[in-house]
Amino acid sequence: MIVIEPYDEAWVRRFAEVGRELRSALGGVALRIDHIGSTAVPGLAAKPIVDIQISVAALEPVDLFRVPLEGLGYVYRADNPERTKRYFREPPGTPRTHIHVRKLGSFSQQFPLLLRDYLRTHPAELPPYEHLKRRLATAHPDDRTAYTEGKLPWFWQTIRQADTWSQQTGWEPDPSDA
Repeated sequence: MIVIEPYDEAWVRRFAEVGRELRSALGGVALRIDHIGSTAVPGLAAKPIVDIQISVAALEPVDLFRVPLEGLGYVYRADNPERTKRYFREPPGTPRTHIHVRKLGSFSQQFPLLLRDYLRTHPAELPPYEHLKRRLATAHPDDRTAYTEGKLPWFWQTIRQADTWSQQTGWEPDPSDA
């Protein structure tokens, strides 16, 4: 069931804890480790799932990051259809955590950082997005695909605004979060 919860500062603490473990296990293989998604935006209601992006030099060979992540208990989802990332889920019995491994500098790696930073600096954007998420969660409580697809128009509209903002400000991501 899709549940949208009020913002919780525990999400930041969870990221910090996991980020330290990831940094220790991955060392220099992880060029960046960032808290992304709605739980990374103060004040934004979200599904209570901490999304973490690990940026690497290349997605192959996958064993460079797969072996250390599996050593921490993360479950590799080789069947993930999105070919611009490698995807891992939390160790069994731990809070929901999604690990997205992406190539540093790629569009798919920059997109969530730009969106996160844009939302962090534009709090007026949060209530409409939260309203959309709650409406979609109510309409599609057990259909993650419909929920996600319902957000796509908002994402593309907002990323256009974020791109304009990035051009005006010379945005670059802050240093890695972990």
